[in-house]
Amino acid sequence: QVQLVESGGGLVQPGGSLRLSCAASGFFFNTYDMSWYRQAAGKERELVAAIAAAGDSTNYADSVKGRFTLFRDNDKNTVYLQMNSLKPEDTAVYYCKARRWRLGVFDDYWGQGTQVTVSS
Repeated sequence: QVQLVESGGGLVQPGGSLRLSCAASGFFFNTYDMSWYRQAAGKERELVAAIAAAGDSTNYADSVKGRFTLFRDNDKNTVYLQMNSLKPEDTAVYYCKARRWRLGVFDDYWGQGTQVTVSS
């Protein structure tokens, strides 16, 4: 059974930090690209950051560059999003996603989301 379980969300003051974790099970984690998306209230879901299966390539949304760092541990089947210098506009539900291109189609898996609230 495929599972992506996010954790690490919560309430933090502006300028603070959080580290989100996404623990994967039920599939070959090291063959999937991993990414974090977020969805603020009343807005569409947007890509925050993505990392290749081997961990050798990352990309970030302009809004988080220099503040967020995405990395993975393929031995632990876990991907992390380190979020520093948080801003109120980072408030959203954050979702972990696994994606692999195989036999002409994408295999996509999503986690259930974790709430991040940045407020004083």
